[in-house]
Amino acid sequence: MKPIFVVFPLISASFAATIQALYDSGNLQQVVLKGQTFDASSHATQGFSLDLNEQRLVQMEGKEAVWMTELEKIAAKANGVKFFDITDTPNLGSFPHFRMQSTPSYPPLTYHDQVTKVMKTLSTAAPRANLEKFSSFRTRHYRSETGKESQRWLLANIRQITKESASPELQSLITVEEVYHSWGQNTIVARINGSSMTDHRIVIIGAHQDRQAVLYIIANSWPFLPAPGADDDGSGTVTILESYRALLASGFKPQRPVEFQWYSAEESGLLGSQAVAQSYAAQGLEVYAMSQYDMTAWVKRGTREEIGVIVDYVDDILTEYNKQLIDAYLAIPYVETKCGYACSDHASWSKAGYPSIFTIESSFENSNHNIHTSNDRIDISSEFSFEHMLEFSKLAVAFAMELGGL
Repeated sequence: MKPIFVVFPLISASFAATIQALYDSGNLQQVVLKGQTFDASSHATQGFSLDLNEQRLVQMEGKEAVWMTELEKIAAKANGVKFFDITDTPNLGSFPHFRMQSTPSYPPLTYHDQVTKVMKTLSTAAPRANLEKFSSFRTRHYRSETGKESQRWLLANIRQITKESASPELQSLITVEEVYHSWGQNTIVARINGSSMTDHRIVIIGAHQDRQAVLYIIANSWPFLPAPGADDDGSGTVTILESYRALLASGFKPQRPVEFQWYSAEESGLLGSQAVAQSYAAQGLEVYAMSQYDMTAWVKRGTREEIGVIVDYVDDILTEYNKQLIDAYLAIPYVETKCGYACSDHASWSKAGYPSIFTIESSFENSNHNIHTSNDRIDISSEFSFEHMLEFSKLAVAFAMELGGL
């Protein structure tokens, strides 16, 4: 095998990494990243459509967009660098004439009795069963065959829940559709149309469905490794799915349209959510409020159970409203925390000019240390809590009802 050395120059010197790519007859066989060797042979990458030499346009905080390969993206993730992959959405954020023209104001909490009634119908049983299945796929990487299979399973489950939980009259107000992406794992949007003839501003509740073994732990930087992703973000996926089920079963008919969105390809640069946000902005659609649920299951041993409210790179007014919802409806308090630039799908909506927020399982420092490894499983520790997830399902119900209106 012929070694080829590629210097990774796209981030600051403190994060600089050297990648050694080993080829045989022109085919990539091994990659050495920060002294650790990974199998890149056709056998190891079977079931994936990921070309590690493909050039991608990447936007990092405070820097001009740069071209880098998929392999260099992996190295960036391994060094803790967060970014947007803007290859398919270079114009996101360039539709100012389509954005909301004024800062939104949010109503006082109005529907306490109706919200608490729906909350009482929430359960941990369905999220547990759904997450056991969803985390059983070898990986949910957006360019893997099992990632496509997991998306198709999720879509079928959402459609079945819609059929079983919503009355025929309510079903006539609901659409469940795929947003098609070139990589094959599609974003899913379930929409409950609003009754208002004049207010078409959309309320969005989101989570990401994909999963891969990447980020800070170098041994798990390789996308072709097993990645169950029970917490990241299987927990958010089934958390908002339970909220969706309960709302439909209650006969929820909002004034404003309410959408539940499950994004593809969050882990590789927020690709799915950027595509959706750009489409909405280009169409001139108004988004009233967007809330992201990414990791909702972990309560670190020895810490207070709490809701992590992200306070950086979010809409301040909507964040304060989210705190009001937590105080009014949940049994546990919130803690302010930060997660940095482009850290989850809410960032795509913020970049497009829409008000967005992010709620997580705890303060960032107390969040699940098993994410992005093969140990991100339901059964890894008693710290993985379905009761904790239930609090986030309650929050999503309150967000939908108070902002969607009745």
